[in-house]
This record gives sequence, C-alpha cells and structure tokens, in this order.
Amino acid sequence: MNTATRLLALATALVTGATACSTSVPAEHTAARETAAVPTAGDQLDWIVSASRHLPISDADAKAHVAASSLTALGGAAGLSKALAQSGPLTAQEPAKSSKTQAIGWFTGAHRSSLLVTVATGASGLITGLYLTGQPGSWKELDAELRRLAPRASFATFEIGAGGRCRVVHGMHADTPRPLGSAFKLYVLGALSDAVARGKVSWNTTMPIKDAWKSLPSGTLQNKPAGTTLTLGQYADYMISISDNTAADHLIHRLGRAAVEAELTRLGNRHQRGDHPFLTTRQMFALKGAGYPARADRYLALPQRKRAAALPGLDAVPLSQITPWQQPRDIDSIEWFAAPTDMCAALDGLDDRSARPGQPGVGEALSINDGGIGLDRAAYPKVWFKGGSEPGVVTLNYLARTSRGRTIVTSVMLSDPKTAFTGTIDLDALAVARAGVQLAAR
Repeated sequence: MNTATRLLALATALVTGATACSTSVPAEHTAARETAAVPTAGDQLDWIVSASRHLPISDADAKAHVAASSLTALGGAAGLSKALAQSGPLTAQEPAKSSKTQAIGWFTGAHRSSLLVTVATGASGLITGLYLTGQPGSWKELDAELRRLAPRASFATFEIGAGGRCRVVHGMHADTPRPLGSAFKLYVLGALSDAVARGKVSWNTTMPIKDAWKSLPSGTLQNKPAGTTLTLGQYADYMISISDNTAADHLIHRLGRAAVEAELTRLGNRHQRGDHPFLTTRQMFALKGAGYPARADRYLALPQRKRAAALPGLDAVPLSQITPWQQPRDIDSIEWFAAPTDMCAALDGLDDRSARPGQPGVGEALSINDGGIGLDRAAYPKVWFKGGSEPGVVTLNYLARTSRGRTIVTSVMLSDPKTAFTGTIDLDALAVARAGVQLAAR
C-alpha cells in the first residue's frame, strides 16, 4: 500500500531493453573501491554513467560490474553496449539517491531526453537489477504510455489558478474515479488539520501507540512497543512521508471515522460513495488477507449503510492471521476512491490550509518525501507527494510550485482488477507524472 518506498525497492531481475553499460572505473572512485571491498549501488550507477561515455564495453569490464545471470539476460557486454548506445550518453540532472543496494537518478540522454535509471546490487556488490525508463516528451507520448501501462488509467495535469480553481491542462479520464491505495491518507491529514483549526487538538498533542490500533507495513510504527508516545504531528509525518499504515490508523481512531468521512466533502471529493464507511488499513487488510474471499463477500453482501457495524469485527482479527496477497482482490469495491480531479481539489485545499496560522504540519508532512520525482528545486521550490499501491493499483499525486509562482498538480491513477502489475510499473508511472509537471510548466 505504499508507492513511496517501492520507488526505491528496485526489481532484482535485470530487465531486457533497459540501459546499462560499462568501461573502466572512474579515477575518482578507485580509492573508494580499494578501501571498500563491496561497491554500493551508487558506485555502480556512477560506473554506468561513466560507461555510457566510453562505449563499447569490454567483456572483462562487464563481468566486473554485472552479475553473471543479469549479464546473460542482457546479451553480454555487446547487449549492454547496444542498449546504452540507444539512450546515452548520460548526464545527471541532479545527484542520485542511493543506499548500499539501491540507487535511482534522473539523467539527460540522447536527443536531450529525460531518463530514470535505477540500479540494484546484491551481496557481492555486482549489479543484479537495472532498469531505465524514458520520460514522455509530449502529451501524445504520455497518452500512449498510459494506454500501454494499464487497462484502466485516469490521468490529469492541472494548473491551480486564482480562487483555487483546478484547470485541466491535459487529461485522460480525468474525472473517472480509481482506487487510491494509500493516497487516501491525504484526507486523514486534512481531518487532522481541521481538528487543529477548531482547537480540538494541536500538532504537539501526544498519543501513545496502541496494540489494538497497529496495522501491517508499509511503515515502521507497528514495530514500536505499545505505550510509545508520539505527537500527532509526528504521526502525520510518518503517515505521509513513508506511508505508515499504523500511523494512519491511529489518527483515524483519534480523530474519528466520521471526521475523516466529512473531510472527503471538505476537500472536494465528488466520487466518495465507495469511501463509506471509511476503512482503516487494518480493516482493509482483514477483509483481503484473512479468510478471503468469504469474509470479503459477507462484507460486500451487506447494504452499504450497514457495513459500518461490521468494522469492529474486522478490528478483532489478529494481525497474525493476515497474509499478503499477490494478485488484485476486490480493488473496485474494497478500497478508497477518487478521480484525478478530486486529488487536485484535495491538494489545493491542503495547500490553502498550510498557509494559515498554526498549520505548519500540513506542508511539513507533504514536503518530506518527493516521491522520486527529482525536480530541480531552483525551478520548483515546493514539491508535495502522496502515492499509494496494492496489487493491481498504483497512484501517484504531486503538487509542484514553480519559481514563477505557478502551482501544478499531476495525478496518475492506474488499475487492473485482474492482474498484478510488474515490478517496474512504479518507475514507469513516475516518468509519466514527471512529464506531466514539466510539460505543463513550459
């Protein structure tokens, strides 16, 4: 249910047609390699960039950097060279983000195209996962990519004008609702901001973690012992920045489900019928991950007005009885829903609130994680992000303010009720979202 963290959880299988290549190790990294026996993913990404400028790749150099099975999948050194020649040479647009085993960065390639390059490494430090996706360079290319990515796609890029009106710059089924995944947490953040404005709570109000309100990942708060105390602002930061499900559920319980449901209207959601009753993540997990499909079928058989009465029973399902699922399960009926138009209204509403006295927590939570979009902060000093996912669902939603004061929102919603998406769908969707922002800002 968390696209934000998945953007750096790169596929471990090398994708044929991705771009990779190599040459001798750059001099600036030689000393580091001598002191560090195992190169990091960042080292290997640097090597790929350098190699893109020194083709072709030798067999020895390819074997020194790419795991054998992955190298074979790409057709050896010749295949790497051919793939990279089609998209390089690469020039970094900004510093890449990396950990020991994962790296991701935006680059300018051939014909001034923008490319997202991701690298994963194994225990040996050799490349085991490598993927490159091109950013659409026009609205026509963007539409074609959306149709390729998913059988159901809703997309729109908006510019927010005077009075907070979301004007569609370009869209595809912009007013068609789709399942949101964790992007529903925007409404929880809105409910918290409303409670703060009314003086019911403050961003510094404390709340202990309760075992009964814990959920499953994404997130980390489920690992904290009961009684651990955080402020509501900290819960909001966890909920938005790493899509912490336990944080979201604690806020829903603290604020009340009715308050979050009311927030759907306050933040302009015109497609909220499927959002009632508003589920916690634990309740959704119980419906889809414990006794499925019988429990889910019983819930869906209830008239909608009676489903709220079933929620305490879902809360009682032990987390130990919930198991992950790999294929889509009832994504059109057990989820949270909105259209791109609703996401623009929500982000615009939150943007308005963030500017009010006493509401710094809204912007702080939404600014921590840029969702991998990698926009130049000189050109885009403000970037907000919230995404979401589960099998068969990917959503990405961004608000970006340009240095000239224009406010742009992009929403990408992909769904497939029959088949789970491949491991690279998040990266392809990210390239679409970034294109939406930059095409609108021209």
